[in-house]
Amino acid sequence: MELYQKPAYELSDMLKKKECSALELTESVFKRIDTVEDKVDAYLTVCKEQALQKAKAVDEAIASGKTLHQLAGIPIGIKDNISTKGIRTTCASKMLENYVPPFDAAVMNKINSADMIITGKLNMDEFAMGSSTENSHYKTTKNPHDLSRVPGGSSGGSAAAVAACEAIIALGSDTGGSIRQPAAYCGVVGLKPTYGSVSRYGLVAFASSLDQIGPIGRNVKDVAMLQSLICGHDKMDATSKNIQYPNYSDNLKSNLLGLKIGIPKEYFGDGIEPAVKQAVMNAVKEMESNGAIVKEITLPSTDFALNSYYILSSAEASSNLARFDGVKYGYRTAEYDSLTDMYEKTRSEGFGDEVKRRIMLGTFVLSSGYYDAYYKKAKLLQRKISQEFSTAFADVDVIATPTVPSPAFKIGENIGDPLKMYATDICTVTINIAGLPAISIPCGMDNNMPVGMQLIGNKFDEQTLLNAAFGYEQLIGGFNQMPKII
Repeated sequence: MELYQKPAYELSDMLKKKECSALELTESVFKRIDTVEDKVDAYLTVCKEQALQKAKAVDEAIASGKTLHQLAGIPIGIKDNISTKGIRTTCASKMLENYVPPFDAAVMNKINSADMIITGKLNMDEFAMGSSTENSHYKTTKNPHDLSRVPGGSSGGSAAAVAACEAIIALGSDTGGSIRQPAAYCGVVGLKPTYGSVSRYGLVAFASSLDQIGPIGRNVKDVAMLQSLICGHDKMDATSKNIQYPNYSDNLKSNLLGLKIGIPKEYFGDGIEPAVKQAVMNAVKEMESNGAIVKEITLPSTDFALNSYYILSSAEASSNLARFDGVKYGYRTAEYDSLTDMYEKTRSEGFGDEVKRRIMLGTFVLSSGYYDAYYKKAKLLQRKISQEFSTAFADVDVIATPTVPSPAFKIGENIGDPLKMYATDICTVTINIAGLPAISIPCGMDNNMPVGMQLIGNKFDEQTLLNAAFGYEQLIGGFNQMPKII
């Protein structure tokens, strides 16, 4: 097995025991990138030279006997909406085509302090708005399991890079399912942490009350290791929760005995393909046969969640993206007659169709006469959804659902139908609305494409969530859906 195929936790031990070097590992990953990147198109910026320099520095530190973080020397890909000092950060938009941040995001400070090796910046839907990575201004990332299909979005580049072994592990961001949905499509593990557990400082905002940075890996332990690193209070983020966070990877347990799993009937309705329902229920039955307790629950407001999500997220996007006006930084139109003309042309030329669609929707629902009818009702529904989850977690430890209604669809299949595209988020948006943690793990295949199971946890109880996912992973002998990229 090549080094780029090995999990982060195994590579960490190998580096510590000097069974391989950080330079050898990094070179192995870049060899893989050179081999498959022209087919997968996961990266927008590749940082080979500085990654190799960092790897040499890690090897020198190991040789000198210095005690390093367990993720030191592990190559990681970064979604391109996370600020990286000195490395181009575009949000996959023409608007930020040449933007090089002068500062690092809070999570990048932690990545750098742990001596992880940044392989590059990964493709995404523009400003994280989309479910397929077809909305990138630069390229469309392909699903490594079938290059004619989408990898999901908006963290499609992150999930595809991990699935294709172009990165050992990656960071994504999740506003309505943007980590979990591509993880499901690409057959990898993706964790959306509790809102407030990971600093959003330096994450280019889409919807500030919903956005959350999280890890993507090929197994639960790798994801737990990265989550342990990036979580924690940050004074630069007013929504960051100041509590004690455990080391999730050190506390992983695979015992499912007594774990209470809730099955909400609303997530297994007519919109979910039969093969997906069957795969998820088979996984739940496997967990039940090994000691878990399964009970049916109800989350009655689920049917209205998608409407609420797109009202709330678009309203916040309208506000957040107002800063991109061609004045301070980013793209500015070449020809204009007045300041107003410059604003209009800059935003018309700099933003893609999906971003403009959501800005217009958000401006509409916030406008006079419509605020009470749409935005205020969506906020009330947000509270109701949160209360329903709180009631459910009084009786269960985790909730199991499909991650997405179907396996990955064909590139171009849904791009002309926004409502059909939005419907792919039906199982994931409620978690962001309620601020809960959730993880997507592979649970089967349908026509040679991965199917994902979503496990939802109570606020700040990522440990129980990761333990449940780890327990299932151990039951089935690991997630070994290595794609054959042709």
